[in-house]
Amino acid sequence: PPTISVEPFLSHPGQITYLTHARDGSGRLFLVEKAGRIRVVQDGRVLEEPFLDIRRLIDAGPSERGLLSVAFAPDFADSGRFYVYYTGRRRGETVVARYRVRADGMTADPDTAEILLTVAQPAPNHNGGQLQFGPDGYLYIGLGDGGRAGDPWDNAESLDTLLGKLLRLDVSAMQGYAVPADNPFAGRPDARPEIWAYGLRNPWRFSFDRATGDLFIADVGQNRWEEIDYQPASSTGGEHYGWDTMEGSHCFEPAEGCDTTGKVMPVAEYSHQEGCSVTGGYVYRGAAYPFLDGIYFYGDFCTGRIWALQQQPDGSWQTAAVLDSGISIASFGEDEEGELYILDLKGDIFRLVGVQ
Repeated sequence: PPTISVEPFLSHPGQITYLTHARDGSGRLFLVEKAGRIRVVQDGRVLEEPFLDIRRLIDAGPSERGLLSVAFAPDFADSGRFYVYYTGRRRGETVVARYRVRADGMTADPDTAEILLTVAQPAPNHNGGQLQFGPDGYLYIGLGDGGRAGDPWDNAESLDTLLGKLLRLDVSAMQGYAVPADNPFAGRPDARPEIWAYGLRNPWRFSFDRATGDLFIADVGQNRWEEIDYQPASSTGGEHYGWDTMEGSHCFEPAEGCDTTGKVMPVAEYSHQEGCSVTGGYVYRGAAYPFLDGIYFYGDFCTGRIWALQQQPDGSWQTAAVLDSGISIASFGEDEEGELYILDLKGDIFRLVGVQ
């Protein structure tokens, strides 16, 4: 396995949840504050003026609520459009909204808000949180199962709710969203057409490999197993990732002899002896450490352990713990060059460094 270390990048007051870039050639990073602001990081420091401040809209209470991620449209450099995922103040509902930047391109205009999706949340945890544009130009959205232990409402396996799912939306129109015609459940009267994949407990972080288009989903487990699910770029959707019949590759409900038919097993898992909440990262595609190329990094929020995962020539998957970082890993981040970062919920950001 590769040797890595982390080096301090910057410290920021307040809790942080996400770090990404806009693919616009500006070299800027965008830092998401849980309380409801997005800040611009330029040349290693946080600019004073927030990119977007929507604190008044957000329930940033304890647990897994707040402003959780941002995704920039593939044509952001021209359209100025971007998307946020947050917990609404009214009832703790999940909201996905679209905004536009001002003419100067430096800050966003909060008055351009357009709410695309509101999903009622029956409990304050398992709120998901990830937005990503896929290589197909569609917006992917990760939603948790609605919370409580053991998915009591059986949301993750029910196709008539968006909870416990990965969604895929076409947001290219001027207003609203459309369901891509090739979504796996489009046209089925008993299913929500937005669904791309299901059987997820809390897909807090997922990402696409920028070189291959493959998708990696880190699904947070219940009491025993954390898992990484993999979807090749050739997938046509409709995968059932097991929850809540299974937790990881193990039976959950029932505890023995569960029906594994048609369920996609994780490519990596670890028990709660090694952590308690998986945080998905990225496949490294940067230029600084060529020997890390093609390796997917992920970590655990509770223990700070970081693993490296890679598919072998024979198709099997190999994973190894590569660092005990001591970081409360809320998220990984990726810049325009493909270099990776690690975010401590408390506000510290580290750079992932390869050691030859």
